[in-house]
Amino acid sequence: MKGAGMSSKIEQLIDEIEQYIDSCKYQALSNTKIIVNKEEIDELLRELRMKTPDEIKRYQKIISNKEAILNDAKSKAEALINAATMQTNELINEHEIMQQAYAQANEIVELASNRAQEIVDNATIEANNMKAAITQYTDDILKNLETIIAHSIESTSQQFDRSIDSLQDCLEIVKSNRMELRPDGGEQAGEEAELAEGESINLDML
Repeated sequence: MKGAGMSSKIEQLIDEIEQYIDSCKYQALSNTKIIVNKEEIDELLRELRMKTPDEIKRYQKIISNKEAILNDAKSKAEALINAATMQTNELINEHEIMQQAYAQANEIVELASNRAQEIVDNATIEANNMKAAITQYTDDILKNLETIIAHSIESTSQQFDRSIDSLQDCLEIVKSNRMELRPDGGEQAGEEAELAEGESINLDML
């Protein structure tokens, strides 16, 4: 959830990562898989990791202000009640309007109490809404980060598999060339072929 004033360096970095991914070329014969430059994506993720702790601390500080908001609301409420009590005492001291003083005093105290409760309720609602917004915003950031990392792992794995296949092809060519050079090598050629086959198996196990 991105509210007004919630734009952050983390959000900017995520936008940069999304723009970079959008700029990547698609793999051959695919309209979903892209080719990612490992150094560039690593740099963006490293910068994102550096910014994340500071941003989370900032939002935790905002959440901690909930108590300060409530204390301020309570102070205002107490001030209203004290003022109402002082006004009540002044009215009661006037003997000729004693009944009217009681009526006015009760009304003032009731209004002050209602207003005080309203202030506390509004402060509580505002603090809870702020906490929920920050929690959702942080979850969105972590979700985007999770998606980016998973995509990077998939791309890196595919590149590694292609490299192994290419090396295997090169090995087969070398083996074939050696056999052509030693058509009558006998047991030695056979041993070398078995050794080359063992190397191929080791490469397949990587």
